[in-house]
Amino acid sequence: LSLYNTPPCFSIYIMVLVLERIKNNRGAAAMEKLTSIKSQMIYEIIDNSQGFYVCPVEPQSRSKMNIPSLTGNTKGDDALEKTFLDKALELNMLSLKGHRSVGRIRASLYNAVTIEDVQKLAAFMKNFLEMHQL
Repeated sequence: LSLYNTPPCFSIYIMVLVLERIKNNRGAAAMEKLTSIKSQMIYEIIDNSQGFYVCPVEPQSRSKMNIPSLTGNTKGDDALEKTFLDKALELNMLSLKGHRSVGRIRASLYNAVTIEDVQKLAAFMKNFLEMHQL
């Protein structure tokens, strides 16, 4: 008996790895809790920055995985955001540049991003706020 199509072996292999990771991390509920903790750390900085960081998404619609923000004010400050991205790059924080229509800074907190990574970003955001807030 022959199969009509070759099974997508690599996709199946990756799926097995992902499912093993979920199991090793105490299941989907535990991973969801960790995701909530990570996103809350960043949203708290944004929400408590007195308008220095602005999330253009209403609180009830916010993502736990992708957090867009503007820096400087509600319209964003191009020069300040460039400085933010340049300083982040110096600290090896990559891919924080977002899309101009949503938020020019975007923190993606996917499952592979550790709590330590998010703590590093949070510390950087607090430090940047203290250095540049008017």
